[in-house]
Amino acid sequence: FAGGCFWGLELAFQRVPGVEYTAVGYTQGPEDFPTYDHVCAGATGHTEAVMVYYNPQETSYETLLDTFFGRVNPTTVNGQENDYGKQYRTGVYVHTPAQEKLARERFAQEQTKYKQPIATELQGATPFWPAEDYHQQYLEKGGRLGQPQSAAKGATETIRCYG
Repeated sequence: FAGGCFWGLELAFQRVPGVEYTAVGYTQGPEDFPTYDHVCAGATGHTEAVMVYYNPQETSYETLLDTFFGRVNPTTVNGQENDYGKQYRTGVYVHTPAQEKLARERFAQEQTKYKQPIATELQGATPFWPAEDYHQQYLEKGGRLGQPQSAAKGATETIRCYG
């Protein structure tokens, strides 16, 4: 999933009961081993993304889609909130035909809420490259302000994207 800056979206997924692991990184670009500096410069074609491992006996792919669409404006092209550039584009990157079917149905449902077309990508996932260690669980660790945010399952506090 890609939803602009990866830190806030990761924390939202960390809070979902049944999500067992998250990592932030880069996907949907052709270069191997991209770095934060290269991706942020717009030099690689990648987007900032969150890899989510979940237990399907405890949560559903639909719940992950709920979390995603609850965090993004899917009509915004190449950005979210204060972050703009192709590296901040939104996307749902599927791994199975079943995920693709559910995502296509959800995209159609979401489109009824907007006059503008959905700009969020819906594509097959390409290799995911984990971001540097200091980006992982960044907001839970305190972010830029050194103020940790709760990643507890079911937490509802407002997510402050930069900490």
